[in-house]
Amino acid sequence: MYSASISTNKLTIGYDKHVVQRDLNFELHPGEMVCMLGPNGCGKSTLLRTLAGLQPTLAGSFEIANSPLPIANSAKEASQIALVLTERLSLENTTVHDVVALGRYPYTSFLDGLSADDEHIIVESLEQVGVPPHEMHTFFNAHSDGEKQRILIAKALAQQTPIILLDEPTAHLDLPHRILILRLLRRLAHEQGKTILISTHELELALSLSDRILLMFPKGQGVRLDTAEKLRAEDAFTQAFGMDVFGEY
Repeated sequence: MYSASISTNKLTIGYDKHVVQRDLNFELHPGEMVCMLGPNGCGKSTLLRTLAGLQPTLAGSFEIANSPLPIANSAKEASQIALVLTERLSLENTTVHDVVALGRYPYTSFLDGLSADDEHIIVESLEQVGVPPHEMHTFFNAHSDGEKQRILIAKALAQQTPIILLDEPTAHLDLPHRILILRLLRRLAHEQGKTILISTHELELALSLSDRILLMFPKGQGVRLDTAEKLRAEDAFTQAFGMDVFGEY
């Protein structure tokens, strides 16, 4: 097993003095897609934003590739973690190329602009998510929700980070596109050795497609990280959701 790409040590997360989860201890590894499940309000988005450096830890710590990152939004963090948020974006007069090019910001300067290597990475990232090069100069807003999500994943790929965090990447998609996006992310994890952590409500898809499940419990009761089979055998999902989520309707 590879060394951990993300490891937490008694990590406490929340907003200001409001604790959402405390004393979180888990490790994620390269080459795996982990789906984070749990009821609303348990802290899934808060954890992603904390790991991405968008908000500070309340206590404890976490390491990226065995290196502590105490400073939010540091240049090193931008080169290690790409974040795809759930908000629907409406970018007027912005091309697909320009959206994906934002992923190159940790490596470029305002004066120098994009290099030939940057342009190659942009094209390659789009191709990896199934967007052909001739669509690069179409407007982002002209695309469907499913296509927009693939473009945003291409932006994360263009950032060339070993870790990608995604908050509800299938929230606005129909079933076929939800399956396609999760299969794409699983393939990227396995083929490129990336660590991919996804917050999702897609229980059945997460159980069938993820390598492991990060199950978050309500009321600050912590997390469990294990295979879907083991968590299900231990009735952990019933404990987390307060009901038998696999029972008959």
